Amino acid sequence: MIIAVGMSGGVDSSVAALLLKEQGCDVVGVTMKLWNGKYKGGDRDACFGAGEDKDIEDAAAIARSLGIEYRVFDCSAEYDRTIVSYFRETYLDGKTPNPCVFCNAMMKFGLLPRLAREAGLKFDRFATGHYARSAEIGGRHAILRAKDVSKDQSYFLYRLSQEQIARHVFPLGRMMKSEVREIARAHGIVSADKPDSQDFYSGDKEELIGEKDRPGDIVDLSGKVLARHSGFWRFTVGQRKGLGIGGGGVPYYVVAIDPCKNRVIVGSEEDAKSGSFRVKDVNWVSMAPTAEPFRCKVKVRSMGNMADAEFKDGECRFDGKVLGVAPGQSAVVYSPDGETLLCGGIIA
Repeated sequence: MIIAVGMSGGVDSSVAALLLKEQGCDVVGVTMKLWNGKYKGGDRDACFGAGEDKDIEDAAAIARSLGIEYRVFDCSAEYDRTIVSYFRETYLDGKTPNPCVFCNAMMKFGLLPRLAREAGLKFDRFATGHYARSAEIGGRHAILRAKDVSKDQSYFLYRLSQEQIARHVFPLGRMMKSEVREIARAHGIVSADKPDSQDFYSGDKEELIGEKDRPGDIVDLSGKVLARHSGFWRFTVGQRKGLGIGGGGVPYYVVAIDPCKNRVIVGSEEDAKSGSFRVKDVNWVSMAPTAEPFRCKVKVRSMGNMADAEFKDGECRFDGKVLGVAPGQSAVVYSPDGETLLCGGIIA
């Protein structure tokens, strides 16, 4: 079997390529070039940043050490046109974007393998270093949480199509991160101890948004002005720190953002909690679309906890209340045991 591995220069994709080769697969490494020099960037290790050339050098070195073919594909124009534009426009609409979700579906699992095939590379499956598992359940291609729950990345994969899942391999899904690093060290992989990339962008997100200061009011639920802000897009629902509201002893949380009136509305922690919300643009993964209610667990932030809920026809109702349900973010729906990704969509 021939497998193309999306390589980032990090430890996870490198070990994924190594394991597949050891299993007897013919492996080719492929990388997306995303950085176009249009932005300044910064020093943080991120998926999108000025340090990309070093990551590509690392990936190429790892490919050489493994004795596999390696190709780089320039995806920078499409990335800027789709992912960066989506990031900017979502913030300016008063919502909170989730660029990694759309990048996976449109770029890493979409554009990259397509460009590789168009360039003449022949492969049967595509693989990445994501911590997730796949299986066939009830005639559908399903995504399941990784064995290493602390590193699980299934939340970011809910927009994948059935065809994308069917063609994908997750070599690290049944491994712990500590095991992956040990394998990398044992084989002398240069990225064995490379830190995980935690950020979407290496620089200040203000550079991508590209807006000048737009002073406005921070108000409570009654409309009373409590403070001023310099741009509503600098806030997100559920945010507590950095509001510039002192005194009173009771912390304020962002409850809503009104881009039309250039206002940020704040309230108590209880005000910032939600018992239900609507979900739009739902993508059904491990179960067929249904308008019937079903029990589930739901995550509304990638690093958040799962909450018990009922999902029915695009509406999610929690058993209790959850803090920081931010419009624009992704709500990902899992089976009641929290193992199988059922569907997901955008919080409306």
